[in-house]
Amino acid sequence: MTSDAFSSFLNSLTAKFTPVVQGYDHAGYVPLDLSKNNKQLQQVDVSSSRAIGKYVDDVIAKNAGKIAYGGYDEQRSIYDRSLYFSDAYQERRNIHLGMDLWCRAGSDIIAPLDGTVHSYADNNNHGDYGPCIILEHRFEGEMFYTLYGHLSRLSLDVLKIGDVIKQGEVVARLGESFENGDYAPHLHFQVIRDMQGNMGDYPGVCTQTVHDFYLANCPDPNLILKI
Repeated sequence: MTSDAFSSFLNSLTAKFTPVVQGYDHAGYVPLDLSKNNKQLQQVDVSSSRAIGKYVDDVIAKNAGKIAYGGYDEQRSIYDRSLYFSDAYQERRNIHLGMDLWCRAGSDIIAPLDGTVHSYADNNNHGDYGPCIILEHRFEGEMFYTLYGHLSRLSLDVLKIGDVIKQGEVVARLGESFENGDYAPHLHFQVIRDMQGNMGDYPGVCTQTVHDFYLANCPDPNLILKI
C-alpha cells in the first residue's frame, strides 16, 4: 500500500474526533507551535522542563483551552539540550514524528482503536520517552502500531505483551517530569507502519537526511484523532 493509500486507510478508521487523553472535550484543544520558527520561544529557557511547561500553560490559558496539541513534522530547537538527539555524524535529530498532547500529569491515556500490547519499556535517557507503550492494530488486513510516550512508570507494571486493548480503554497514565525524560507533562502519540524490529521504543524525532523515509513510515496521527 502506498503512503497516500495508507493515509486514506487510517483516515477511514475513525469518523470524528477520537480522544487519546481522557477527560478533555474537543472544544478544549488549542494548537501549540514549538517549531524553531516560533520567535516567542527565544524568550524561553527551552532546556528547562519547568520553563517549557509554563510557556505551554500560558498558551492554553490565553486561548481559554484545557489541553494543547501539535508538533507533527515540526522542526524544533528544544532537543538541542540533549546529546541523545545527535547521531554518529553529529547531524541533529530535530524533526518531530508524532503529535504531542500537553496536559496534566496523571491524566488517563486511552486507546483510540482496538489493539493488543506489542511491547513496552522505560527509555530513561535524558530527553527520551521515559516509560513507553506500543500497541499493535490489525484492520482490513493491514497491520500498524501506535506509540504512547512520556508515561508514568506505574503504567508499565500492569501490562503483558499480547494483552487485548479495546477502544476507549485506559492503557496508561501520563508521567511527571522526573520520570518522563525531563519534559513538561505531555503525551507523545505516534503512528508507525513498520517497527523495524524495535521493541518498546521507536524514533520519535529524525534528521533531515532520513526525513522522507520516517514521514512515510509515521503518518500524521491526526488522521486517527481528528482534532
